[in-house]
Amino acid sequence: MSGAVAGAVSRTAVAPLETIKTHLMVGSCGNSMAEVFDNITMSEGWKGLFRGNLVNVIRVAPSKAIELFAYETVKKQLTPEHGEHPKLPLPASFIAGAIAGVSSTLLTYPLELLKTRLTVNEDYKNLFDAVAKIVQAEGPGGLYKGLTPSVMGVVPYAASNYFAYDTLRNAYKKAFKKEEIGNVMTLLIGSAAGAISSTATYPLEVARKQMQAGAINGRQCHNMIQALTSIVEKEGMAGLYRGLGPSCMKLVPAAGISFMCYEACKRILSESEEKTV
Repeated sequence: MSGAVAGAVSRTAVAPLETIKTHLMVGSCGNSMAEVFDNITMSEGWKGLFRGNLVNVIRVAPSKAIELFAYETVKKQLTPEHGEHPKLPLPASFIAGAIAGVSSTLLTYPLELLKTRLTVNEDYKNLFDAVAKIVQAEGPGGLYKGLTPSVMGVVPYAASNYFAYDTLRNAYKKAFKKEEIGNVMTLLIGSAAGAISSTATYPLEVARKQMQAGAINGRQCHNMIQALTSIVEKEGMAGLYRGLGPSCMKLVPAAGISFMCYEACKRILSESEEKTV
């Protein structure tokens, strides 16, 4: 429940930046944030900045719920008791984050692809129309195009994101001798973790978006290597970081809001359970 609320709130809050980032990644609506913003608002109005957000919320709510549930469960199992030796050579939060990211991606990927298509392609009337046209043109496998780079990208991203969050959170508690962390500090710690993980894994995100978007601007990529090679050939190494600015502007606050909402909801639900008991 806490994860679902955190995902829905955080994604809706930064939906316009997500739309601009996606257009920049696939090169479908301009070459700068200002140009993409102007083109979208002129052709579709303000609603265009939230195009695909409903699908994103439908995807993110269960995705974040699955991810955070998997993270907490795996981390609890891997964290050694006081005085015990670590069960694995890597930190529990790092491994738990990777497993959580893969779990949520595998279970909700078609909705991620549909969100991307609806964002950059105005030919689709709605979610069901998009599903029908994609399956008709590309077969059922079209709903999983870009899954490989997504899984490969989410492992380092989720692992580094949760590890950074857990490390920064523990460091803050130790430095200031606090057991609980307030909402504002949780927001800042979550944002810092998001900045670290998103910058480190961004090229794989660009390749994934290129594959998901399909044949736009003459780019039809069938695998991750082809997508990465095509980007470098046409735009150089800088192309692998196309849209990094708006991506960080979106992901950094989204990560912070997500962690803040999650911790707050978890605290509220725990207090409610204690009162009930």
